[in-house]
Amino acid sequence: MKIGLIGYGKMGKEIERLAQARGHQITAIIDFDNRDSLNQWSTATVDVAIEFTAPELAYDNIRTCIEHGIPVVSGTTGWLEKKEALDNYCQQQRGAYFYASNFSLGVNITFKVNEFLARIMNKIEGFSVSMEEIHHSEKKDAPSGTAITLAEGILNNTDNLHGWALENSRDSHEIPIHSVREGKVPGTHTVWYRSDHDAITLSHEALNRTGFALGAVLVAEWMPGKKGVLSMDDFLEL
Repeated sequence: MKIGLIGYGKMGKEIERLAQARGHQITAIIDFDNRDSLNQWSTATVDVAIEFTAPELAYDNIRTCIEHGIPVVSGTTGWLEKKEALDNYCQQQRGAYFYASNFSLGVNITFKVNEFLARIMNKIEGFSVSMEEIHHSEKKDAPSGTAITLAEGILNNTDNLHGWALENSRDSHEIPIHSVREGKVPGTHTVWYRSDHDAITLSHEALNRTGFALGAVLVAEWMPGKKGVLSMDDFLEL
């Protein structure tokens, strides 16, 4: 398969290594110094694009791929206020793009456990919920896309909460999310339920970047022939 990489930082290089090890070709790479060349990509040279860039670039990158008929897999977070517009555009163009806030298979299992736990806790009085996410100091958006996905999983299964807030919230109906940026931490996400008598902890710790990169490559292998707006639920058939 011919893969085009949009973003050639640490994640892009790890994706390149794994993709080549699995027998794929990296036929095009977009980095800081050649962003305009994305407009020259075509299905003749790129079967699927994998996009890991920055929040301010993701929307335009994905839209350009859709315009050129190239399926695209994106793991960039921090731009979701534009996702509905991009979803609509993708459907109009009969294109294909896949978005996930986190490509780790372990994280996506954690998402499902989080939803199941939220449904249980919704029936029990006396517990408050809070979250923490820790990432490397180079990560720009806060809270992380993974933390937002976890928060939404709780909100969608809870009756007495209506939103989340970064850091400490004075609203007891919001989930407070504490974001930490330090060192080279790949990503740790924790959900706490606390009462006066008990504490329940759900946590996922990424040990390295390889799990994220492998998930993106596996999804890219699955993408050819797919249409529409796709997610990990589609890929994992959850």
